[in-house]
Amino acid sequence: MKKKEENFEDLLKRLEEITAKLEKEEENSLEESMKLFEEGVAISKKCNQEIEKAEQKISILIEENDEIKEENFIQKTGNEA
Repeated sequence: MKKKEENFEDLLKRLEEITAKLEKEEENSLEESMKLFEEGVAISKKCNQEIEKAEQKISILIEENDEIKEENFIQKTGNEA
């Protein structure tokens, strides 16, 4: 059976859970902490990929001189990270 693909919010929630567990370091063995850290890094990469996909989709179409010009949403609004 195929595992249900998690959405961005699910991934963030899991990342928060991992962070909370890692902050309680006295409750984790070194091996468990390493597994949690590895999972967190993988989830972080997935989240970054999702953010990049979303940024690519966010664009503003502007009509200029009978031409359609596509501009990056972030550049247009000046909200660069």
